[in-house]
Amino acid sequence: MSVESKQEIQDGNENGARSRRSALKALCLGAGATALSGVAAPYIRDAQAAAGKTLKIQSLWTEETIGYRTFRNWCERVRELTSGEVTLLPFPGGTIAEIFDMMDATSAGVLDGMHWVPHYSAITGAMPAGAFLTSFPMGLPHPHQWDMLFDSYGGSELARELYARHGLHFVGHVHHDTNLIHSNKPIRSLDDFKGLKLRMPGGLIADCFKAIGARTVALAGSEVRPALKTGAIDAADFTGPAMNYDLGFADVSKYIIMGPTSTPCLHQPVDLTVVVFNQTVWNGLSKPVRGLLTELVRAFSYEHYTAHQKANVGAWAKFAAAGVEVTRLSEDDVARFRKIALPLWFEWANRDRDSARLFKLHLDVMMNPDVAYISPDDIKGHDLKS
Repeated sequence: MSVESKQEIQDGNENGARSRRSALKALCLGAGATALSGVAAPYIRDAQAAAGKTLKIQSLWTEETIGYRTFRNWCERVRELTSGEVTLLPFPGGTIAEIFDMMDATSAGVLDGMHWVPHYSAITGAMPAGAFLTSFPMGLPHPHQWDMLFDSYGGSELARELYARHGLHFVGHVHHDTNLIHSNKPIRSLDDFKGLKLRMPGGLIADCFKAIGARTVALAGSEVRPALKTGAIDAADFTGPAMNYDLGFADVSKYIIMGPTSTPCLHQPVDLTVVVFNQTVWNGLSKPVRGLLTELVRAFSYEHYTAHQKANVGAWAKFAAAGVEVTRLSEDDVARFRKIALPLWFEWANRDRDSARLFKLHLDVMMNPDVAYISPDDIKGHDLKS
C-alpha cells in the first residue's frame, strides 16, 4: 500500500471511526469473541473478592524499547505494591489492539487498561480535546508546567470528565520525552520543509507543518522505520533519542532536526502519555487500591521520564558514532513557527466546547507570571468561541 493510500485511510471520515468502535464492541460482546471478551470485569462483591485480579493493559510502545521495558517493570511492581490484589498483565503496542484503536478497545472491554497518547483520540475524532491533553506545536515546553496544568489548574478533573463519557477512567498523565524529527535530507530552516514528505501523527501537529509547505502523511509507529528506509518518506517525527535508537533509526536516517539551543523542540517539546482504565474495571477495584494505583501512576511518570533521560545520554553518543548529524533551526524560525502555530491553537480549540475548555487551562498556565510563556498581546485578536 502506498503512503498516500495510508494517509487516505487514516483521514477516514467519522463513519469509519464509528464502524471501528462498533466492531471492537462486537468483539467484546459477541459470542465469537470469547478469547478477548474474557478480560471483561467479573462481578466483584467487595474488596476481598477483588484479590488476585489480573488486568490486561497495553502500552503504545513496542517490544525491545526503553519505553516498553519501563512500562513492563512498572506493571510488575504494581502486583507487588498492591499485595497481589491487582496484577497488570502488560502487552506491547499492536498486540491486542492497533495503536489508533486502543481507546475503543479499552472502552469496549477488549483491554482493561491502556498506556496511550491522547493525541490519537483527536485524530480519530473520538475526542477532539485530546489534542490538548499532550504536547502540541509551541505549547508548554517543560514537564513541570504540564504538572501545573493537570495538578493545579484542573486538567486531571477535566480529563476524567471527558474520558468518563467513553466508559473510561483517566488515572493520570505520564511524562515521556521530547520528540525528534529524523530526516534523510538536510533541514536547516523552515523553508527546507517545503515539499518534504514528512510523517507526522496528524491533527494539530500536522496542520502546523502543512502551513509551512510540508506534505504530511500519517503512519503508525511500526511503519515509520520501513518508510524511511525505502524512501517512501523523506523525514519523520517520532519519539526521543533512546527510543528511536532502539528502533533502528540510526540505520535509516542521516539527520536529526532540532530547534536552536533555546528551543530544542518546536513541535512536541513535552510528549505526554496517559494511563486509562475501563470504567467498570476501575470501579470493581477496592477503594484503597484505586487510590494506590493513582499514586503509582504518578510514580510511573517519574520513572518513565527519568529512564528515558538516562538512556538518552548514551543514545546521543550512539547516533553520533553512526554518523547521524544534528542540524538546528534558527531563532528566527522559532518566531516564525510560533506565529504559524498560535492561530492554529485557537482553530483547534474552537472545534468543540471541550477543546476550548481544556485549551483555556493552557492559556491560564502560559500566562501565569511564573511561567510567562505568552502575554495578552500575543493572543490579541484570537478568541475562544465556546
